Amino acid sequence: MDERKTPVESSSEPEYIPRPAGWMYKSGKIGKFSTGWYASPRIQLGMVAFVCFLCPGMFNALSGMGGGGKSDPSLADKMNIALNSTFAVVGFFAGTVVNRVGVRLSLSFGGIGYCIYSISLLVSEHRYVPGFNIFAGAFLGVCAGLLWGAQGTIMMSYPTEQQKGRYFAWFWAIFNIGACIGSLIPLGQNIHVTSNKTVGDGTYIAFIVLMFAGACLALFICDADKVVRTDGSRVILMKHPSWKSEIVGLWETVRSEPWIVLLFPMFWSSNWFYTYQQNSINGAYFNTRTKALNGFLYWFAQIVAACIMGPLLDSERVRRTIRARAALVGLFILTVVIWGSGYAWQRRYTREDVDAKITGFQGWDWTTKGYVGPMFLYFFYGMYDAAWQGVVYWIMGALGNSGRKLANLAGFYKGLQSAGAAVMWSLDEKKLPYMNEYASNFGLLCGSILIAVPVVFFKIKDSVPVEDDIQGTDETLEDVLPLGAVESKRVGEEKI
Repeated sequence: MDERKTPVESSSEPEYIPRPAGWMYKSGKIGKFSTGWYASPRIQLGMVAFVCFLCPGMFNALSGMGGGGKSDPSLADKMNIALNSTFAVVGFFAGTVVNRVGVRLSLSFGGIGYCIYSISLLVSEHRYVPGFNIFAGAFLGVCAGLLWGAQGTIMMSYPTEQQKGRYFAWFWAIFNIGACIGSLIPLGQNIHVTSNKTVGDGTYIAFIVLMFAGACLALFICDADKVVRTDGSRVILMKHPSWKSEIVGLWETVRSEPWIVLLFPMFWSSNWFYTYQQNSINGAYFNTRTKALNGFLYWFAQIVAACIMGPLLDSERVRRTIRARAALVGLFILTVVIWGSGYAWQRRYTREDVDAKITGFQGWDWTTKGYVGPMFLYFFYGMYDAAWQGVVYWIMGALGNSGRKLANLAGFYKGLQSAGAAVMWSLDEKKLPYMNEYASNFGLLCGSILIAVPVVFFKIKDSVPVEDDIQGTDETLEDVLPLGAVESKRVGEEKI
């Protein structure tokens, strides 16, 4: 051990702890500000956030316009069915793969799928290539499953218990800045397009370049076993796991804590509403430039919500058990208020009303009288998305600190999330009435919150002892606690 040291942030009096030797544990400075060391949770999560900024962030900007930027959403519906179907399968095992191959390779491989997806949309503008389009969607499902599995592991297991809400806010803000900037690309290129048309080649090319940059950036991320937290502890992982031990770990996670299944409806619902918001509202009712503006406001709203929510979830003035209950009750109230308001908008039109082939409808422009109302509704839908994802991630993170356990939870989350999304994209492709789509969202969201009440109210603790986290792994207290902490802990136990 080298005597490189860092203050423990939660201590009233700075307590210094040693870090391992090596360049990745040397603190840097920009002016008077310390950047921390390279293998710290803050730096690593920041890099992951920028990978997501460049890959899924740009994908969200493209999808947020409805139909993947196309005037006819049929092709994007089919691609997203393929995407979410493979994502659902891979998502369940994503934690297993991430634990086995590491977060760095999982993130980089994941980024490649986003490039190919955008390339296929560009090619489809010039050639009829349905096979390539469906393959690109299915391949992205595999890649995205690994990327989000790695991201979930990092975001939930790297921070200390007191920092998990803030780390979510930080990640979610950077990630959605990518979607905001991505939305400005089609907005700038289609600023004068007042009809509902497909975006140009330049838009797709810009997305492809940025997504490839994200896949390359992921190669510079450290794997989890190199990361040292601010209190000197390490991330809990299984030592040299086998494929068998990791797959068994999925079953063990459910068998040892069967109440986790009560969170599964929240997982299922977490991407169900994207299809309705992107295709049935933004894609259906607005012209090209207004769709791009709405997309920007939607993702910007997520940044605002994440920055408000993160510090509230981590507030040390209130016990974590109370914060968890308040968060779930608050989410239920937001669901009733925001989605209840959405009913008034959805009553205005049906699929047939906005079908250009039937009525010649070309979409509302931002200059249309009455646009301000749906603009604010769409903005609050964006805030709601961030609130939902943030509360779900925070609840999972509050159930433990073990990277292995949380990787499995992240896998269940992304798998069920994508299975739900695949079903919803399929229903949209079959032209389910918009009001039915709306009702399914309202019902699922409210119902899944109520089902999760026993977990949130009775299973979340104010703190999870490290001994609970290392059960079922090959880790020992010496592996995960700061230097000297094990001996101090044992002396304290002897005195008791």
